[in-house]
Amino acid sequence: MKNFRSKVVVITGAASGIGRALALQLDRQDAVLALVDRDTSALAALNDATGHRHLTQELDVADRKAVYQFAARVSTELGGADVVINNAGVAVSQTIADLDYDDFEWLFNINFWGMVYGTKAFLPQLLNKPEAAIINVSSLFGLLSIPTQGAYNASKFAIRGFTEALQAELKRTKITAHSVHPGGIRTNIARNARLYQAPGGITGSQAGVDLFSRISFTDAEKAASILLDGIQRKRSRILIGPDAFALDLVQRLFPKYYTDAFSLLERLINRLEPSSKVDKHITKITQA
Repeated sequence: MKNFRSKVVVITGAASGIGRALALQLDRQDAVLALVDRDTSALAALNDATGHRHLTQELDVADRKAVYQFAARVSTELGGADVVINNAGVAVSQTIADLDYDDFEWLFNINFWGMVYGTKAFLPQLLNKPEAAIINVSSLFGLLSIPTQGAYNASKFAIRGFTEALQAELKRTKITAHSVHPGGIRTNIARNARLYQAPGGITGSQAGVDLFSRISFTDAEKAASILLDGIQRKRSRILIGPDAFALDLVQRLFPKYYTDAFSLLERLINRLEPSSKVDKHITKITQA
């Protein structure tokens, strides 16, 4: 896809984080946006920030009927989608032994089923376009697994597997499918997550938020820029952030043993101090 000018782009989870950054960048590239989120006030603020009047709607991506109704609205009002970015996602941090089924289902209904509904509802529209793209946001945790992230790992591995199968099925069409794997991104996902126990044995929501903030190396604007570039370059797998590249390499080189490194990682996490020294170190890494 050479550019996004006049392309109809659907973004779920558009009101914050990577979704919001994508919307603002695509607006500057003269795309026509169809934006959904559950946070109506943040969605309205985003629409005001773009300087254009885009199609917006409050939507729970876990509601299959609502997703299909929105797809019908995009078809009727905008002529159908050219690009669909299934970005909406949530997180749960807890050991598998203590993980509650309600939390597991809540996460899967949004992360996995929301992505499935978004793909299947818009696929007929995409097939009618001269060129199109579908982008499913997985995670670094869709490439490797870590303690306390079993549910999140499961949903993100599922997105990756689904998308890679879709890539093979669409090979003889004009649609490109992309699996996106961000590392630590400075967004509100941790603040909105259900955090019970984090890596390193850290407990408590605020402690978990602080931890994830300190190990997030990439801001949302940079992540969005990399993602859009990956679509234009037709990259089937899009890695975002230095941590994503580094840990993807570790997993490839040591697929049987990389989990052994997490005992060391937990010790390092426990020694991290929420200080200016850590912040400066993270800034140095991200600017490298």
